[in-house]
Amino acid sequence: MNPATTAAAPRRKSLASRAVGEGSAVRRMDGPLLAAVAALCVIGTLLVWSSTRTWASVEPTGLVKKHVLNLGIGAALLSAVAMADPRRLRAYAPVAYAAALIALVLVITPVGSTVNGSHSWIMLGGGFAVQPSELAKPALVLLLAMLLAEPAEGTDRPRTLDMLLGLAAAGVTMALVMLQPDLGTTMVLTVITAGVLIFSGVRKRWIVVVMVAAGLAGGFVWSLGLLQPYQVARFTAFINPASDPRGVGYNSTQALIAIGSGEIYGKGLFQGGQTTGRFVPEQHTDFIFTVAGEEFGFLGALTVVALLGVVLLRGLRIARQCEDRFSALVAGGIVCWFAFQMFINVGMTIGIMPITGLPLPFVSYGGTATFANMIGIGLLQAIHVKERSFSG
Repeated sequence: MNPATTAAAPRRKSLASRAVGEGSAVRRMDGPLLAAVAALCVIGTLLVWSSTRTWASVEPTGLVKKHVLNLGIGAALLSAVAMADPRRLRAYAPVAYAAALIALVLVITPVGSTVNGSHSWIMLGGGFAVQPSELAKPALVLLLAMLLAEPAEGTDRPRTLDMLLGLAAAGVTMALVMLQPDLGTTMVLTVITAGVLIFSGVRKRWIVVVMVAAGLAGGFVWSLGLLQPYQVARFTAFINPASDPRGVGYNSTQALIAIGSGEIYGKGLFQGGQTTGRFVPEQHTDFIFTVAGEEFGFLGALTVVALLGVVLLRGLRIARQCEDRFSALVAGGIVCWFAFQMFINVGMTIGIMPITGLPLPFVSYGGTATFANMIGIGLLQAIHVKERSFSG
């Protein structure tokens, strides 16, 4: 036997053992969090398949194959981020934010493209596109955490200058997103900003200032007519969906019908009449929860909500156990981001929230949104791995 071959074998074994062996980063990851995300991705793939198989332009499984590819890329991003040292993530936070800001600027130039009334995309060719506003979510979390992690001397509160810089950075990001216009993502960015501020321990008056500023900005946008007609119609439908069930209230009405028709146990996968007949628009993205309600029933929809709850609880647990202030702020910001988006998406399908066009994390069909969500989970895992390495 070749001596070089025999020498290489133990080395390959050593590399493998370092990757998944005792004490490795993989072993230190949060298992329940990964399991919940994986289960949501599997359920989402089935729901995407069911909601697209009757109208996919190329083949019945065309969109679901692309969805699986996006999940694979997302898993790779999750793994790469999870292996990173939070200190390195902190150092590169300004770079991530600058890259997101450049991409947002490119969107509002002729480089950007309009999809479903929102000028939010950069087309890459081959059927692929990037939505920079999604990647702005983790980038803003990192930048705000970096700015607010350093407390003022003699206190546990962030410095005033750092708070002002953070608010300015968030304001620029939101303004660029609103120019697309993308009201739903702007709301998510607002919640991320407020969440990181609260976790940083700022005085209550700063939270009040942010809330007042957000309210004034919303009134300013409304009074100047900056919202698109379809966005105004969504709020009208939320206030009174029965006023025009075939017009502005159509989506809300059909979503309630689809969820209600599933009753307790559901009609079965691929058996939903509302889903097969495409009565609910965008059922593979924004309204995918209606597919769960119709085909898996109340128990299936409850399972999806429970898995989403596991993601949030594990994220909060990671944030609570952090000894590093930067890591705690990152984890808290991600939990706020996921919690708000999950609540809005589920809420709009059951009629308790206005339709805002926000996909359901880990379940809805998507490309850039899937990547952003997986990066968020990767950040939580990186923090968890680092904390366990210290405690171990």
